[in-house]
Amino acid sequence: MLLELKQLFDVVDDEKRIDYSLDLSDYRLFQNCPFPKPVKIKGKVFNRAGIVTLQLDVSTEAVFVCDRCLDEFQQPFHEQFEHILVRKLNSQSDDYIVVEDARLDLDELVLSDMLLSLPTKILCSEDCRGLCVNCGANLNVADCECGKQE
Repeated sequence: MLLELKQLFDVVDDEKRIDYSLDLSDYRLFQNCPFPKPVKIKGKVFNRAGIVTLQLDVSTEAVFVCDRCLDEFQQPFHEQFEHILVRKLNSQSDDYIVVEDARLDLDELVLSDMLLSLPTKILCSEDCRGLCVNCGANLNVADCECGKQE
């Protein structure tokens, strides 16, 4: 979705509502398609005292592969994001999103926000026991016999 923001930058107290679905079912992350269902995006972009702010509420059902046991599992994904939008910057900063031509590709921003909010280690549960280092058995399902044979 391409947001036209020219009027918002020019008119104080102006506001636009955002409510749409984004299809990321073809997006691949480490040989997995983590977002098979549509991503629901709601929010608003508004100008208060000359400061343009974007607030988003993003939710979907995500499918991940556990980093310890390699089982696939579903998990609700719900995050809120807020960004300050500017037309240009005088110095380098990561605190603002520069929208030089007053057009913002919201799909790209939402995907970036979602990926950056994922944990570095994805686990099916906090107490996941993983796989046996000898035989590869899933220790969440059953104890293996490797340790008893030695």
